[in-house]
Amino acid sequence: MLTSGTSGAPKMVLHSLHSLTGAIEPVARPATPVIWGTFYDIRRFGGLQILLRSLLCGGSLVLSDADEPMGSYLERAGSLGVTHVSGTPSQWRNALAYASCRAISPRYIRLSGEIADQAILDALRARYPQAELVHAYASTEAGVGFEVADGREGFPARLIDAGGGEVDTKVSDGSLRVRSSRAAACYVGADAAALKDADGFIDTGDLVEQRGERCYFIGRRGGIINVGGLKVHPEEVEAVINRHPQVRASLVRSRRNLITGSIVIADVVLRTQSETASEQSHAVKREILAACRQALASYKVPAAIRFVAALDVAATGKSVRHPAPASRPGVAV
Repeated sequence: MLTSGTSGAPKMVLHSLHSLTGAIEPVARPATPVIWGTFYDIRRFGGLQILLRSLLCGGSLVLSDADEPMGSYLERAGSLGVTHVSGTPSQWRNALAYASCRAISPRYIRLSGEIADQAILDALRARYPQAELVHAYASTEAGVGFEVADGREGFPARLIDAGGGEVDTKVSDGSLRVRSSRAAACYVGADAAALKDADGFIDTGDLVEQRGERCYFIGRRGGIINVGGLKVHPEEVEAVINRHPQVRASLVRSRRNLITGSIVIADVVLRTQSETASEQSHAVKREILAACRQALASYKVPAAIRFVAALDVAATGKSVRHPAPASRPGVAV
């Protein structure tokens, strides 16, 4: 299977049916009918997980067409009575932008593939108060790690270094490491790098910070923005921006700068698109910047905010992040 390529070119990894189904508990006859819907492409890891769940747990699956608009899929999924729906946080933000998100009434909602910040969890809870809300940590390389069902971003710190389970996790140099029978066996290719270290752990590249009894994902190692030698995790800034009640979604990226090398800028999608041309949008921009200044160090505060109609989402269901090219000394941009 190909990885998502979040931190570079996609790589191919070797999975077995055992590793792909390790997190699934087969159910021959569910007590109540289970009809899955998913925004994922089932040819990729996240979508294949849902296909296997539906097959092994006595359910069915409502597939989407590659050219089918999100709004149309939601209407069709609702008409067919989907009970369980999965997707990335980016896909769910997109879904909630459509009036037809009201067409579905799921009993179970699952998020994975990206950081599930509190804003998207709260938005889903408000729209679907009857649903069980779960966000899972999983990657193509490491497989399905663990699930969180308490409605809060991050995960309990007790999951780190717990030992003795099917999945072992630890944090080393700030990065989450996973050892599991659900993981891929290796990267494929004659010159492929080693997937696991000597102890069998996979370095996921996902950076974690512990605060009290909770751990939080703060971003990807390969996605850091360097502002004058200071590190900025885009996801940390996005989490603050997304808390604003008028914000649907945001994407933080870098722009080259002669003095600092890079500066932080943000593309923001508002819940009501007509506001982008109004005085109210200027007020929203001021409020977003004020919230960022209150919650973040000064070098993390966006130097510019641009309101956009939508954000690009890759075939993997994740937000498309275009890293800025390296700055060149003496060239003003």
